[in-house]
Amino acid sequence: MEASIRIEPWLTREQLREAIHDEAAFEITEVSFPTIIGTYIDSPYNRFADGRDISELRIEDVVLPGIVIDARGLEPGSRIGPEALPTDVDLRGTAILVNFGWDRFWGRDDYLYHPSVSDKFVDQFIESGARLLGVDTGNADHYLDLAHPVHRRLLGQDMVISENLTNLHLLHSQKFRFFAVPIKGRRMASMSVRAFAEIIE
Repeated sequence: MEASIRIEPWLTREQLREAIHDEAAFEITEVSFPTIIGTYIDSPYNRFADGRDISELRIEDVVLPGIVIDARGLEPGSRIGPEALPTDVDLRGTAILVNFGWDRFWGRDDYLYHPSVSDKFVDQFIESGARLLGVDTGNADHYLDLAHPVHRRLLGQDMVISENLTNLHLLHSQKFRFFAVPIKGRRMASMSVRAFAEIIE
């Protein structure tokens, strides 16, 4: 299904010159797009009608201490298990980012056939108290599992998911804070974000 994206002037410099003043030469842009383009986050409302929507997410849901898991080198369709989660740190309140290295396929058909996380990984993720799961693939769920159990289980626990992340390899062995702050919007299920990490010295 092709996304329809439109970016055009809502008010042009010329229109504002005529309406306001000769020196009012600024432009206001109108944008229309599905909220799951590029890097984005899913709120609980994405899956559950009574879940929190994007406007109800708190800063502590989207600005978190981050931990990256190196899961590069996996075959398409493979799944990582709970043994990938670190056991020597407290995962409560963290963003767990899984670096499959799949961002290298962005824009290619290969991107659709990615690795994912297993049911047992999700079990341990929930039990650990982590708050956000991030992946450098287009979907945290297996591409053949159309029921999307990872989304159902994590969003059902009032957690959030960020997908289409990039450059996670730069965070290996780093202590960092992860940011995925969306525009607030009522009844919005998902929203594109500018995700980035702040390295903590």
